[in-house]
Amino acid sequence: MMLENTAQHEAETQEEPRLGNALRQRHVTMISLGGIIGAGLFVGSSAGIANIGPAATVTYALAGLIVLLVMRMIGEMAVALPDVGTFTEYVRTSLGNLSGFTAGWLYWYFFVIVVAVEAVAGAELLQRWIPVPMWALALALVIIMTAVNLITVKSYGETEFWFASIKVGAIIVFMAVAASYALGWTSGTGPTTSNLVNDGGFMPNGLTAVLAGIPTVIFAICGAEIATIAAAESSEPARSVAKMTRSVIARVLTFYVGSVFLIVCVVPWREIVPGTSPFVAALDRMHVPASGEIMNIIVVVAVLSCMNSAVYVSSRVLFSLSTHGDAPRSFSRLSHTRVPTRAVLAGGAVGYVAIGAAVFSPDGLFAFLVNASGAIMLLIYLLVGFAQLRLRRRMQREGRELSLKMWLFPWLTIAVILSIVVVLGMMAAQPGLSVQFFTSLASVVVVLAGYVVRKKVLQNRSGASPM
Repeated sequence: MMLENTAQHEAETQEEPRLGNALRQRHVTMISLGGIIGAGLFVGSSAGIANIGPAATVTYALAGLIVLLVMRMIGEMAVALPDVGTFTEYVRTSLGNLSGFTAGWLYWYFFVIVVAVEAVAGAELLQRWIPVPMWALALALVIIMTAVNLITVKSYGETEFWFASIKVGAIIVFMAVAASYALGWTSGTGPTTSNLVNDGGFMPNGLTAVLAGIPTVIFAICGAEIATIAAAESSEPARSVAKMTRSVIARVLTFYVGSVFLIVCVVPWREIVPGTSPFVAALDRMHVPASGEIMNIIVVVAVLSCMNSAVYVSSRVLFSLSTHGDAPRSFSRLSHTRVPTRAVLAGGAVGYVAIGAAVFSPDGLFAFLVNASGAIMLLIYLLVGFAQLRLRRRMQREGRELSLKMWLFPWLTIAVILSIVVVLGMMAAQPGLSVQFFTSLASVVVVLAGYVVRKKVLQNRSGASPM
């Protein structure tokens, strides 16, 4: 019996890492695009513009620079560790099991909460056209996105490819229309670029506002790292990640900095209302018919895209944790299409629970769950920085050459680590963000406690094994 169990365990262990390679380069490319284009751009950018003014463009550029450098570090580690899988496992390889456990579970938690948040947001938008209770629409959206991810990884990739294509196409069209208007070609009254300085100057609230806005803005830009997880299921993982990380800066500059810059050129910044789409305000100013309906459709697509990716990412991270013994082994079992079915269903189930919290306790339990994920991405990026610093030095000692390297090592890596620490400090000091910061620290404490419990369980099993 013991021999049979051992043989079965070995067979499962051999099969667990083989998720398949059905994703193509076009899927990974569009997944990386979709990861940084969401409701945070289409709607959330309004808060940044209203609080900072035209200089919000600079805030987005600074936040984008931090994310760019983090992606470069992830890309270097992907090339150095082509067979490791999810980027959270790079942290484990470099810093040890505690860091890998922490990064993995925090990342999983972040994305299962994203599933619920986006489902609620999507349901509220869809109620404009479908007169059904919000909770029912939210559950339906989670069920649909879970089903898409249960079929095959290619179904996820293909769905995300078209979602991202719609978002990218919408931004390109918007930027073309806004640029022609701002330059005076279609405005009828000449160039409107004077809006950049007309009301209080380019930086009406000073440099402090520009820097203080980074903690809020940076979360809108997070998400490009999703492609590194998807790349593990492509035919050429290292090549896919390297290509994606090289081009992420162009995407951030084009889609975030470029679109925000054009918005403040077209619309006087004081007319932007937080919580409403600045894209709609710009389209209205340019007299584009049905601009509100058009943008609502685009935002719904963005929400569905975020949900689709959140279900996918949470399942792959849980799968990876399971293969390392940090989650129940059942979550690493694969279907005949090489999909970790139970891991996918687990993310959807937590999404259902969070939606219930949003319905019955929107300002209590649900608010706590959302706040508890507020600073998680920055904490994970901080771990990535330390992991890359240590791994690169190990590579140097071993004399290994890498085809993709972090620029100006180690100084830029250290600068990124310090920048993230500063941003976290700013979150802790700002009244509007301090709740998220300290609640997120509570999430970290829970995960660390989970690691201690796991370690004790393993020690007890090891001590009992001779029996």
